[in-house]
Amino acid sequence: ISWFEELGYGYAYGPDITGEVENPERDDHRQVVLKDRLFAALKRINPGVPAVALKKAVSVLSTFENPDLVQSNMGFHRLLLDGVRVMFASGGQQEATIVKVVDFDNETNNDWLVVNQFTVQGPKHNCRPDVVVFLNGLPLVVFELKNPADLNADVWKAFDQIQTYKEQIADAFQYNEVLVISDGTDALLGSLSANPERF
Repeated sequence: ISWFEELGYGYAYGPDITGEVENPERDDHRQVVLKDRLFAALKRINPGVPAVALKKAVSVLSTFENPDLVQSNMGFHRLLLDGVRVMFASGGQQEATIVKVVDFDNETNNDWLVVNQFTVQGPKHNCRPDVVVFLNGLPLVVFELKNPADLNADVWKAFDQIQTYKEQIADAFQYNEVLVISDGTDALLGSLSANPERF
């Protein structure tokens, strides 16, 4: 977390931004997108785009219909790169625009946040990945870290934990761009669908 802060990321402790707390960033543990951050970032990145169009983009980015996690993830990846096409009413007519999700030209226009102990409520279980990195309110990176002092908890135990998370809190992984696993000695990264050999 300190390394991220040195890079200019904001930091939040998961329990401090959820539910009935001062200035909550999400209503409850089922919500994985930080919608106010997302809206503020879209407004900054897309000057001149009406608020109604930005709100529609937030809605699109916050809700996915595809039950297949990998397909949903691929769909989100396209939106991340290409932007969200939205229709909105303006002057009695329907207009269309592309809302950019990330400012690839000016990185300081984006909102960078690292959160630890970010609890996510799934259909049957709550899970708490160790560290989640958000870009513009979207949870793009998940870190699973194992204690280096525990000889039974190596980097592959972290890999197994990620696989469990993908089953139990799939909503949080629709947005995933990178998975990071570490036991304090070894650190590996991979994609959502990567098997151990691909990490």
